[in-house]
Amino acid sequence: MKHFVFKCSVVVLLCSAAVLSQRSQSSLTWKIDNLGKISGNAVSIVGHPQVIDAPGGKAIAFDGVGDSLLLNTNPLAGAEAFTVEAVFRPEAGGAKEQRWFHIQEDNSENRVLLETRLVEDEWFLDTYIRSGENNRTLYAENFKHPLGAWYQVALVFDGKEMRHYVEGLEEMSGPLTISPLTAGKTSIGVRMNRVYWFKGAVQKVRFTQRALQPSEFMKKN
Repeated sequence: MKHFVFKCSVVVLLCSAAVLSQRSQSSLTWKIDNLGKISGNAVSIVGHPQVIDAPGGKAIAFDGVGDSLLLNTNPLAGAEAFTVEAVFRPEAGGAKEQRWFHIQEDNSENRVLLETRLVEDEWFLDTYIRSGENNRTLYAENFKHPLGAWYQVALVFDGKEMRHYVEGLEEMSGPLTISPLTAGKTSIGVRMNRVYWFKGAVQKVRFTQRALQPSEFMKKN
């Protein structure tokens, strides 16, 4: 009987490990720490973004007037549910409205956006998803944060609802139904059409093709 219980425990542990492994494999992390390649993708550089020191490694700094990176890939292509996380530092002196992370489907207006809004020496998160005629904006003007610090933010879509978080705390949510995005591009530091430039730094971004819980979010360092 003891041997049977031991074998069952081993099976449970192995199954749990397999589930955890499968979940971790579904995530893709981009380290935004160089101007050559990001996760094997060639980078097109606009302006003069700079590699800087950041907690636990490097990051890319953007001047808020003409710096950005463009990658010819959509890491969310085909995802029916997803989580986009980022570690970034918004800085003072930038424009009031800034589109600092933008994924857009080729030949359509379907897109995912992470944005900031500045109010004096604070900022708040503004997120947006669009697919066809369906779209939603989460404009978290009641959740302001000091500029100049590093933050972990997350945009979660579970197939029925869109939510966003700052430092693991949910700020806003709302219902949304979309079709999975297809192939496209990713812009960091500005909206794809080069308006609303970002002043600050981005260290890493992680994409998971399922809706994560806050306990599963990546750490800043």
